[in-house]
Order: sequence, then structure tokens, then C-alpha cells
Amino acid sequence: MANRKIVVALGGNAILSSDPSAKAQQEALVETAKHLVKLIKNGDDLIITHGNGPQVGNLLLQHLAADSEKNPAFPLDSLVAMTEGSIGFWLQNALQNALLDEGIEKDVASVVTQVVVDKNDPAFVNLSKPIGPFYSEEEAKAEAEKSGATFKEDAGRGWRKVVASPKPVDIKEIETIRTLLNAGQVVVAAGGGGIPVIKEDNGHLAGVEAVIDKDFASQRLAELVEADLFIVLTGVDYVFVNYNKPDQAKLEHVNVAQLEEYIKQDQFAPGSMLPKVEAAIAFVNGRPEGKAVITSLENLGALIESESGTIIEKE
Repeated sequence: MANRKIVVALGGNAILSSDPSAKAQQEALVETAKHLVKLIKNGDDLIITHGNGPQVGNLLLQHLAADSEKNPAFPLDSLVAMTEGSIGFWLQNALQNALLDEGIEKDVASVVTQVVVDKNDPAFVNLSKPIGPFYSEEEAKAEAEKSGATFKEDAGRGWRKVVASPKPVDIKEIETIRTLLNAGQVVVAAGGGGIPVIKEDNGHLAGVEAVIDKDFASQRLAELVEADLFIVLTGVDYVFVNYNKPDQAKLEHVNVAQLEEYIKQDQFAPGSMLPKVEAAIAFVNGRPEGKAVITSLENLGALIESESGTIIEKE
């Protein structure tokens, strides 16, 4: 079934392996693009979202290392925008070249995306998302006094700055994204979960110090463009229950009720598979005629041919 609207959420491993240089990340995306082009060849319209966790962390370190009165470090919303731009460029470039090699004439456009969050979201009170480098307790206290930031102890490895991780409510550039998609262009959008903005009392949007979960931002985007398929890419071909145990089993076709039961059993690791499963559930709940798929980048060809991967439907 061609000419579907598909939102593909790329995992961080599709961009960054162990080498954080720009060249290595561009080379990784050349391979990623070859897999994504299979969907375009199939006649599907594509929106691609991507993570930016390692990239924004590295950029934050660079800014902190050079921070001075003459050259002040940028706030987190600006760093997210910068990584949206750089990764967007690498993806555009890799996809354009992959399309050229396949003889497909299509433009690829990146949209620097503002994602609206609720300023009263409880996440702004319960800061939970660790970012940036590890500090000793003394360093963290000094840094907190200097910048007013909040630091928390992170799994015995040291202290890290924590920021809010609010839920995405709306996507400011959704009409632009729709217009590009309807014109047959490949769109890269909502990179790194998008730039978090709040609506002020006068209606203006203002950036905030927060990180939006990429899978939830991608799910919201998929709902707003009325996607037929929401593909969440991860490191494995299938979601498993009893993962890494003798009785592990792969999930092929599942519905929301089954997944919710597995969540109650703590089958999915928080911070890795759980948000992907929750985003998939949220998508099919919001768009019951759509399907969500969790699979690996390498399995995209098999997904097109034989619906391989974990396929989630409402009923």
C-alpha cells in the first residue's frame, strides 16, 4: 500500500555511534538514508524526526568550556535549535544524495520546529531529565549557586544538572510541515523533540530550559499530520517481553490492551523501550485508523515487504 503518510522517528544510534565527530555522524547518516529511501521508493510520503541527546550534550560541554563574559554559553533551547540545524543539514544532504542515486526527484527540507509545552506542566516543578557533564557534590553546589540551576545525584556516578521534560502539546510549524508534505517533499522536523516553547499571557512564544522526549514529540507530530503509520526505530527488530530471559518472546502484532498489561508487569525498561511503547500507544489511541511500528532501521525493507517488526493497533 503506497502513498501512505509515514512519520519515522530515528533513534540516536542511527546518527551517532562511538565517534562524535561531524564526519562520523554524516557517514552514519549516509547508511541511514539508504534504508529510509526504501520507503520513498515504495511511494510513501515521509516525515523524519530524530534524537539529539548525545549531540546536544556535546554542544553544551563545548559552550560550558568556552563560557566567559565575552563569549557566554547559550541556553538549552538555543542549543536544541543548533543541533536541529546541524543534524537536519546532515540528514537532508544524505537523503538528497540517496534519492539521486535511486533516480528519484524529490526535495528534502528541514524545519526548525518549536514545540509548545504547558507552562503549568508538573515537569517544571519535578525536574527529572539529567543533561550535561558529571560534577562532584562541591562543584554542583558551586555551579547551582552561580547559575541557579538544579543538580541531582545520578546513579552514583556524580551530580548532573536536571531540567524539565514536559509533554508536547502543539507544534507551531505544523501547517508548514503539512504544506511541504502535501507538495511531495521529504520533511525533517521536530529534531530532538523540538525546541521547547511556552505561550506567554500576551500570546508570544518563549523558549524554556527543558528537553522534550523525542518519541512523544514524534507521536504528537504523527497525530497532527494524520499519519497512516508511525514508525519508531530502535536497536532491535522487535519489542520483546521477558527480554534476555530464557522465555523471552518477540511481539509481532499487538493491541493497546495487551501492551498496557505488559507495562503493568514492568516488561519495558524506563528510559529506553518504555517511552517508545507509550508513544506508540498514544498514537493509535489518538488515531485509531493508524498503526504504529517499533523496529530497527535495518528491518525497514522487511517491514515494507512482509510487515516485519512489532506492529501496534488500537484493537
